[in-house]
Formats: sequence, structure tokens, C-alpha cells
Amino acid sequence: GVILMHMQGDPQTMQLAPHYDDVIAELTTFFQERLQVIADLGIPPNRVVLDPGIGFGKTTEHNLTILARLDQFQKLGRPVCLGVSRKGFMGRLLDRPVERREAGSLAVAADALMRGAAQILRVHDVAGTADLVKVLTTLQSRRSLAPFGQASGER
Repeated sequence: GVILMHMQGDPQTMQLAPHYDDVIAELTTFFQERLQVIADLGIPPNRVVLDPGIGFGKTTEHNLTILARLDQFQKLGRPVCLGVSRKGFMGRLLDRPVERREAGSLAVAADALMRGAAQILRVHDVAGTADLVKVLTTLQSRRSLAPFGQASGER
């Protein structure tokens, strides 16, 4: 399989002055073009996962825009992998050192999972993320088991 990750520039220059006129449109175009190249190489679409490359050639504002609109990549028909664990933008947002960014990372993961915007998470805290997924899955199953005719939020 292939994880197709977006990065503006190269590792040495990517954070010098990232610029996008429309970060979502530009990532969408990048994915569409690369998905075609991958298909032309004979790799089946069901073997490809998209990764917007949070923190790779993007400012904090770009990263937050991508996260807020992550669900827009679903129209490309491929699962989305999200890697936000301990990223620099999280440190700037929370004013925390790398070892104290896990709560923010889990919050982003929860948001993406609850919206169906990401299907795969790339993380450092595997146990904490597994707990998060278990709790979210349990709560979701309870919501879907609400008695017929009763809204899931009613008591």
C-alpha cells in the first residue's frame, strides 16, 4: 500500500516560508494529480491512503485550516491518515513543550474521528489513543442503540 503525504518544499526548506492561496484546494489538487499517477503505475486505489502532512510545509494557520476542513478530503474516496501527535503547531497553540502536548493531540484525534474525517491515526501515545478510540466507539454504539422514536440525547 501507499500513504500519499503532502509536503510543500523539502525537509530542509519546508518551514522557511510556506505559502498557499487556498490550502484545501491546493492539497485537493495535489491528491487528485498524485492519485492519477499512482493509478497509472497500476496501484489499485484501495491500496492508497491520503495524509495531508500536518506540519510539513505548513504554518500553524494552514494546519488549523486543514484540521477544521479535513472532512473535505473524503470526496476523494480514500481513507485519510492524520498525524498530529506532538507537532510544533500544537506546541505553539497550547504554549507547551513537546512532552506536554498529548491532550491537544488527543483532542484533534477525537474531533477527526467523531466527524469521520480521518480513518487512520499516526500517534506517539498508542495506549492513550487506543483508550480514546474505545471510549468514542462505546459512546457511539450507545447512541445508535437509542430506543426507536427516541432521540439519542433524550433520557
